[in-house]
Amino acid sequence: MTTAPPDPVLYSFRRCPYAMRARLALAVSGTTYELREVQLRAKPAAMLAASPKGTVPVLVLPEGRVIDESLDIMRWALAARDPENWLARDDAALIAANDGPFKQALDGYKYPERHGGDPLPHRARGLAFLAELDARLPLAGQLGGAERGLTYAAIMPFVRQFAAVDAAWFEAQHLPHLQCWLSGHLQSPLFAAIMTRAAPWVPA
Repeated sequence: MTTAPPDPVLYSFRRCPYAMRARLALAVSGTTYELREVQLRAKPAAMLAASPKGTVPVLVLPEGRVIDESLDIMRWALAARDPENWLARDDAALIAANDGPFKQALDGYKYPERHGGDPLPHRARGLAFLAELDARLPLAGQLGGAERGLTYAAIMPFVRQFAAVDAAWFEAQHLPHLQCWLSGHLQSPLFAAIMTRAAPWVPA
């Protein structure tokens, strides 16, 4: 009798936006994997051995290959199976703007004590990016196309994190398309599936 190969192992942290977008792609592709929820203050030795940089997500494939960048995990999963054709909706320039200037603004807004002490300039820079997203949505319906795709999954977790810093302020902004877009995705079955709580992984 043949033995099925082991599943890939994903080291993840539930609230990390990088890990969220990896889990979104893994989920929509139907990839089965072993989820290892990480406590960031006590990172497991097995994860650090696989990826010494110590950030999530980290995907360890059965043959030993390690993928430790979230976008690479997304594209690996979707290259194997892409039932919603997510790879056709991959706006690399918009994702780079999210991962670069917007992420820097998000960090300064969420953690002002680490970035000069005043969150407002960072919030203003982040809002400019959100306004760009809001203007794009009526043109296509989603980011990167008419349906959800890789661009949506790569950016949405970061918009979610920005909105959560001060939810009342975010709701008061004139971002009607973006607010509706974000709310719809946060209530989707796909998002609910990847946000199931898991106990921190402990080596056997």
